[in-house]
Amino acid sequence: MHFCDRPRPELPLQSSMTSTIPDTSAAPAAALGERPVSVRDETSLHDEILARLRDYIVEGHVPDGGRLSERQLCEMLGVSRTPLREAVKVLAAEGLVELLPNRGARVRPLSAADIRELFDLMGGLEGLAGRLACERITAEAIEEIEQLHHDMYGFYMRQDMQGYFRMNQLIHRAIVDAAANATLQATYESLAGRIRRVRFSANFARKRERWSEAMREHEAILDALRRRAGSELSDILFQHLRNKGAAAIAYLNEAQPAIAARASGRLMKVE
Repeated sequence: MHFCDRPRPELPLQSSMTSTIPDTSAAPAAALGERPVSVRDETSLHDEILARLRDYIVEGHVPDGGRLSERQLCEMLGVSRTPLREAVKVLAAEGLVELLPNRGARVRPLSAADIRELFDLMGGLEGLAGRLACERITAEAIEEIEQLHHDMYGFYMRQDMQGYFRMNQLIHRAIVDAAANATLQATYESLAGRIRRVRFSANFARKRERWSEAMREHEAILDALRRRAGSELSDILFQHLRNKGAAAIAYLNEAQPAIAARASGRLMKVE
């Protein structure tokens, strides 16, 4: 997957996927059961903007390498430029977007080689986390992961990709947390943002066949965790991440003709 280094025009924020971001721009604060923005807790507002913007990008509403339009995002989120820019800086630190000197920000593009390397590395980290978690996890923590798995399966049965993905990420993070290794967790978090968007798109590979495969792999993950089979869980997690990386690359290859066609149309309009 190759991206040109020259400046890109700002892209329209359109996608065939349904956004999880509710349209509240025209609704009065009272109707939403919220306090006016002017008195809302600033930390809470920042977290809300950050979460909504992160979900919007992860779900593919802006293409790889696509520029983020401040004007459109401010209108969509109902905020001014200052809180939006703060949220973009956080996403840049996570690795989901990259800041362009004097040219705003764009979704960070990843080549097939980037994806392969990152997923192998994440697989190694999650494999180690699984091994350590089996040594240290409490019965209560296993029960919590079981509940997350149950919720994830419910979203899978309803074909709710966004809900499924949220539960999926919580399960992986819960295993990393159960490893109780601060250095491992910090390293994991430093890389997680860079591939969060790709992890989401991987479920669409081969007409969503990968989604079913991932669900079966999660059944094996939970079974090994219950038995505290550290070595087995480590191998399963590593292969799970490797499979997801391969699926992400396959999806990029499947989607490339459509992406190229849309990009060509946009360039023709600009010219």
